[in-house]
Amino acid sequence: MSKDTRTKLLEGALTTLVEQGIAGASARAVAAAAGVNQALVFYHFGSVDELLAAACRHGAEQRVAVYRDRLRKTGTLDELLALGRELHTTERAGGHVAVLAQLLAGAQTQPRLAPATAAGLALWTEEIEQVLGRVLAGSPLSGLVDVAGLAKALSAAFIGLELFEGVDPAGAEHAFAALDRIAGLITALDELTRLAPPADQPP
Repeated sequence: MSKDTRTKLLEGALTTLVEQGIAGASARAVAAAAGVNQALVFYHFGSVDELLAAACRHGAEQRVAVYRDRLRKTGTLDELLALGRELHTTERAGGHVAVLAQLLAGAQTQPRLAPATAAGLALWTEEIEQVLGRVLAGSPLSGLVDVAGLAKALSAAFIGLELFEGVDPAGAEHAFAALDRIAGLITALDELTRLAPPADQPP
C-alpha cells in the first residue's frame, strides 16, 4: 500500500534532520525528501516546526516499538548497557538518535519543538525506567537509587554520546567502556551482598 502524504512528510522530515541537521530542515528540503509539493507541508502541519515536532513523535514511536520486546526481556545492567551499545550503533546509522539530538539542540532556540522532543525522549526513558525497576527490585541498591532519575540520566547520556562521538569518537568509546565497568562493579556488589549472611548470623 502506498504511503499517504502525511506519512511521506513525516519520513521526509526525519531524513532531512539526519542528512542536513536542524538548520537545513526547511519546508523546501523536507518536501524534496518526501517527494511532494512544498505547499503540502503547511496544508498538513501548519508550519515546519509543527511538522518537525510530529516527526519526532512518529520516529520515536516507531523505533521504541522495534526494541520494546527486547527491553522487556532485559534482566541485568550489563544486558541493558549491551543493548544500549547496539542501539547506539544501529540508531546512529539509522538516524533516530541523531534526530533527537538535532531536535534537542533546535529546541533551545525554537521552544515550540520542546514538548514533542521531550515526549519522544520520554518514550525511551519510560522503557529504561521499567528495566531498571525490574533489575534493581530486591537489590540492596533499590532503596538507594532514584530509578526515575537514573533512567533520565541514562537517556540523556546516550543522546550526549551521539553528539560527543561526532567530534571525539575515541572519547565516546572511552565513556562507553567506563559505563561498562560501572555496571560490572554494581552487578558484582549486588551479587556479593545477596550472598552475604544476614548481620545477625555468623558467617
